[in-house]
Amino acid sequence: MIYDFLGKTPSISTSAFIAPSAEVIGDVTIGENSSIWFQCLIRGDVNYIKIGDNVNIQDMSLIHVARDVYPVNIGNNVSLGHRVTLHGCTLKDFSFVGMCATVMDDVEIGEYSFVAAGSLVTPGKKFPPGVMIMGSPAKIIRDINEKEREIITRTANNYVKYKDNYKQMKLETIR
Repeated sequence: MIYDFLGKTPSISTSAFIAPSAEVIGDVTIGENSSIWFQCLIRGDVNYIKIGDNVNIQDMSLIHVARDVYPVNIGNNVSLGHRVTLHGCTLKDFSFVGMCATVMDDVEIGEYSFVAAGSLVTPGKKFPPGVMIMGSPAKIIRDINEKEREIITRTANNYVKYKDNYKQMKLETIR
């Protein structure tokens, strides 16, 4: 479901995939080859949300903003695992947020940084490129390794392929 809100219409690349049960509302831009999966909510009602190219926002994730102060900016080749919550933050290119993690207002996650599953990134934190961020509250535990860097790149590439598969088939209700 794609909704206008107070004169703002989502701008979605024709190469993107939006699952039928996802909701995209208001001042939202979604780039080339990105995918918004089942039961996601992307709510750009009181500020803007910019989602770059080759981004995957996996099932049941929620993205919202802080009125007039903190939009959401997501770079290119970013992956959000299932049930991620983002609120008023910035994710740089090739960052990765694991399942069930929460990233709050005025946070910045650097390139190739990895937020571990279940982490809580509290407001105002700024993380440099290439680090593993973990815990509640989240903190840097170490630099990422080559295997993790490869996982970040591979996941973004895989989700472009998954998106293409879903766009080629017609999703139909069978009951």
